[in-house]
Amino acid sequence: MNDEINYKNNPLHGLSLKDLLIEIVDHYGFEILFAYLNINCFKTKPSIESSVKFLKKTDWAREKVEVFYLYTYKNLPRASSTQFALPPRDRIVPEGQVPGEPAELSFEDAERLREKRAKKAAEHGKGGGHRAGKSYGAKRGGYSSNRDSDDTWKANRKPSGSRDSSDKGDSDASNSDPWGNWKKKH
Repeated sequence: MNDEINYKNNPLHGLSLKDLLIEIVDHYGFEILFAYLNINCFKTKPSIESSVKFLKKTDWAREKVEVFYLYTYKNLPRASSTQFALPPRDRIVPEGQVPGEPAELSFEDAERLREKRAKKAAEHGKGGGHRAGKSYGAKRGGYSSNRDSDDTWKANRKPSGSRDSSDKGDSDASNSDPWGNWKKKH
């Protein structure tokens, strides 16, 4: 029995990131890619070279582009949940599935998709967000995302220009001129 997995049916097999980008940029352009994927390398001074450099360093963005390539550009049917959990290059495309024609994309569709995603994110965040009430390092005096503790901290802290009576130095010079004490000494 052969334990080797055959990835040859995956359109990403043997395809470099640069060739993938050239293919989708030639077909859709950077503007549409930014509208659908919302990755800044397609908006700010876009080029194949800078996009490849960014995508090689950023796994989440590269996987997002590869998923776009497989399921939008190559128009493959969506993968099963077990296959979808894998990175795009590791997915096994069943023998009978062949790439189709690239999907027709428009800015209007991209805007509708963006609104749909924003609505879904807002519904997900109704409980206060995924960080609501959680503490990050609070036991050691670190950041806490609890609103009450943030408000208490703001209420108890001193204004940035105020000084205690225990502070040393000339209060007039230091309040009016931050370099006041230094100027007096030199």
